[in-house]
Amino acid sequence: MSGFTYILANRKHGALYIGVTNDLVRRINEHRCDAIQGFSSKYGIRKLVYFEQHATVPLAITREKQLKNGIAIGRLD
Repeated sequence: MSGFTYILANRKHGALYIGVTNDLVRRINEHRCDAIQGFSSKYGIRKLVYFEQHATVPLAITREKQLKNGIAIGRLD
C-alpha cells in the first residue's frame, strides 16, 4: 500500500502542516471541510502546496519525520 507525505499552508509565509496518509484526496478534503478538529482547522490550513508518493506508509512516515526535523532532501519546488 502506498503512502503520501504532504504539506499544507494557510497563506504565503504562513503556518504549515506536514502529514502522512494512504489516501491523499480523502485527507485533503478532510482538511478543507475541518472534519477533524486540531492544528490545521485552528489555523485555517487548507491549501495543498506539496506532496510526495512513497511505496509504503512507513517510508512516508520516515519522510514526514525528515521534513519536520528540517532535513529536506532535495528541493520542494
